[in-house]
Amino acid sequence: MDEPIIGGFCDDRFDALRQAFEQNVSSGEELGASLVIDIDGETRVDIWGGFRDPARSTPWTQDTIVNVWSSTKSILALAALMLIDAGELNLGAPVARYWPEFAANGKDDIEVRHILSHTSGVSGWEQPFVLEDMYDWDKSTTLLAQQEPWWPAGSAAGYHANNQGHLLGEIIRRITGQRFKEFVTTNIAGPLGADFQIGARENDWSRIAEVIAPPPFDIDLASLDPDSVMVKTMTGPVADANAANTPGWRHADMGALNGHGNARSLARILSTLALDGESNGVRLLNRKTIDTIFDEQNNDVDLVLGVPFRRGIGYALPRPGTMPSIPDGRICFWGGWGGSMTVMDLDRRMTFTYVMNKMGPGIIGSARSEKYLRATYDAISEGVTV
Repeated sequence: MDEPIIGGFCDDRFDALRQAFEQNVSSGEELGASLVIDIDGETRVDIWGGFRDPARSTPWTQDTIVNVWSSTKSILALAALMLIDAGELNLGAPVARYWPEFAANGKDDIEVRHILSHTSGVSGWEQPFVLEDMYDWDKSTTLLAQQEPWWPAGSAAGYHANNQGHLLGEIIRRITGQRFKEFVTTNIAGPLGADFQIGARENDWSRIAEVIAPPPFDIDLASLDPDSVMVKTMTGPVADANAANTPGWRHADMGALNGHGNARSLARILSTLALDGESNGVRLLNRKTIDTIFDEQNNDVDLVLGVPFRRGIGYALPRPGTMPSIPDGRICFWGGWGGSMTVMDLDRRMTFTYVMNKMGPGIIGSARSEKYLRATYDAISEGVTV
C-alpha cells in the first residue's frame, strides 16, 4: 500500500485547510496525521490520513493514536487547574506545602505557579541522569527534590521540557494519592469519553503510529557553556525521539512527554478551556479558574529554547513574532516536539488540535502546523460565519 487515504470530514469554509492537509499527506511531507477544529462545541473539521509506519504499509485510521510529546503538557496544566478549581491546590503556595522534601537545597521559595510557568529554576535533572531514569518515578522525583535550582524562582523562564510532568505529577500524587496517568484516566479522559492516556496500555499498542525522528537539532551543545541552563536542561537527560517507540516509554508516567492520543481526543479534552470549562456535557472548570491562565508570569527569551515566549499559568500566550499564525486575544496554546499543536481560542470558542508521526525540525510547532493554523484563521477572518 503506498497511496495515502484521507478520512473524516471538513466544513466547506475550511476547504483551504483540508487542501493543505491533503497536499502534505500526498507529497510525503506528512507521513500520517490527524487534525480537528471544534467551534462552540461542534466539530467543524475532523480529518486524518496517511500511514502509521515508514514502510507505508499500515494506514492511519480514525482510531490511530500517537505519542504527542509536549502537547501532553496541555493536559498536565488542565489537571493542575482542576485541583486549583477544587480548592486543593494553591498557585501561590510553596511546592513544599504539598511535597515537603522538595524544599531541600534552597527550593523552599519555589511556588506552584513557578512550575506551571517554567520559571521555577528546576528545568531538568542534574547529571548523571539518562533518559531511562525518567521511567523510574521514585528515583526521578527524589533527585528533583534533592537538587539545587539553576536560577532564582520567578526571575526567568526556562522550558521544563522533560521534567514538568514529574514535578506537577508528584504534587498531584501527594494531593490525590493518584499517579498522574491514573488521574488523567479517572478524572479527565474517562468522564469526557476521550481516547487519551499517559503512556499507552499494551492492548492499544497495535494502533499506535510509529514516531519518525526529526532532523538533528541546529544547536551545537558542545560549543556552548556546559554550565548554561540550556545545556544542562538538554543533557539532563539527552532526548531521543526513537525512545517513544519502545515499551519502556509506553509504560512510563511522564506528564510532560508521553501522552498518547489523536487530534480528536485532544480537542475533546481541551475544548473545556475554550467553552467556559465544559466539554461534552461534563464540567471540569469554572470560568474564574480559566481566567488564571492569562495571568502573565514571564515575557522574555526562554533560557532553554533561546526564543521569546509569553507565559501564563500552564500555557503560552500570544506574543508578536513568536507564533505568527496565532492572533492576539484570549488565546492559550502549546505544542510538542516535531510539530503537534493545541490552540484554545476563548474569543472564538474554538479549539485547534493537530498531531502527526513524522516529526519536523524544531521544539514547538513546525512549518506544517503554522500552515494549518494560518489556513484556519484565514477562514475565520474572511467573514465566514462560525
